[in-house]
Amino acid sequence: MPRYFIRLAYQGKNYHGWQSQQNASSVQDELEKCLSLKLSAKIRLTGCGRTDTGVHALMYYAHADWDKELSREELVVLTEQLNVFLPDDIVVYAIVQVAADAHARFDAVSRSYRYIISRKKDPFLLEGSWYVYGPIDVVLLQQAAAILFEYTDFTSFSKLHSSTKTNDCKIMAASWHEADNQLIFNITADRFLRNMVRSIVGTMLEIGKGKMSLAEFRKVIEAKNRAAAGLSVPAKGLYLFQVAYPVEISEAL
Repeated sequence: MPRYFIRLAYQGKNYHGWQSQQNASSVQDELEKCLSLKLSAKIRLTGCGRTDTGVHALMYYAHADWDKELSREELVVLTEQLNVFLPDDIVVYAIVQVAADAHARFDAVSRSYRYIISRKKDPFLLEGSWYVYGPIDVVLLQQAAAILFEYTDFTSFSKLHSSTKTNDCKIMAASWHEADNQLIFNITADRFLRNMVRSIVGTMLEIGKGKMSLAEFRKVIEAKNRAAAGLSVPAKGLYLFQVAYPVEISEAL
């Protein structure tokens, strides 16, 4: 049976994340509904990972199998048709056929998230960033980001009572920069725990505001206790912006 990868993006405000849930709207439900309608078959999607309620995705991949093998031209038409039926806050960019064993979740080698903080009150950025008032030391934030590379166990930044088998993650990149009245944090890892980025950002902001030292930040990580970390920042400023795959898959995408 042919397998297809779907590249999409969504604004997360109206959804309880990507994954289907009982009695809650999800991006997966919306896309499966439209695909099943257009292909006249029950389509089940597998996403590249979960996103929390209200989190956005500038790049997201899902895969699905269906009986009919479609040409590139037919896939372009299907993409256009899906975008007519999908809600305005979800867009499909492309659908491509891949190897039958390619997996959107398990074959991903890294994922990258971005958190956007507004340094100037702007009502037009209200839904896509978090406004934070007052001075923030960006140099200290950068130094805190560098500390993340020293560790692999991020239990202190994980949602409590998670069902994951391990809280180990390999951080590949982490940095802060300023641009256009915004403070932006980018982080790449092989995997992320639920709520991990938002709690890391919330804790690092304590450092940037002078309320926590770098030494205390290390102690937070080493405590392996969610209660030791800072508050989670709002979901509206968080974006999944890149998912990387091995070359045999990425070349098809």
